This record gives sequence, C-alpha cells and structure tokens, in this order.
Amino acid sequence: MAIDPVCKMTVDEKKAAATSDYKGVKYYFCAVGCKKAFDKDPEKYLGKK
Repeated sequence: MAIDPVCKMTVDEKKAAATSDYKGVKYYFCAVGCKKAFDKDPEKYLGKK
C-alpha cells in the first residue's frame, strides 16, 4: 500500500485513481484532485519547502 502524499490516505497501488512520477519516484493518489494538487507543487506535499 502507498500513502497519498496530498491527503495522507492509504492507497492500493493496483486501484489508485491516478499516479505521478516525480524525480524518479512514482506516487499514488486516491483521487484525480489529489494528483492535480500534487502536480502543481510537489515539493509542498513532500515536505521539502
């Protein structure tokens, strides 16, 4: 299981609503809205700002 970096929900990789690749890492999302938010500002959700 993966953790949605936006809402912190647990996501089954096989059933994820969306995915994004960022700096060679694949992220899984519970909803397309979370993916869109992540894609706008990934560093905000990865805690590196």
